[in-house]
Amino acid sequence: MLNVRAFALTCGIFWAASLMLIAVLTMKTGLGLSFVNMVSEVYLGYGSTLVGALLGAVWGFLDGLVCGAIFAWLYNKIAG
Repeated sequence: MLNVRAFALTCGIFWAASLMLIAVLTMKTGLGLSFVNMVSEVYLGYGSTLVGALLGAVWGFLDGLVCGAIFAWLYNKIAG
């Protein structure tokens, strides 16, 4: 059984950190620009700026939290 709260928090933190890291990498080197552009279609304000990276981290945390909770709950129901 998965702990739904722990799994959701883990997914939210991981996805937020990933989005922030990719935005900063794009800001510094230009790598990953197509990924940032694609994700910015879904997460309003996300971009390869410091503010955009922070907004992406907030959206990513919320999205990862919800998706992680749904995944863990569904896994527990199926495995249960």
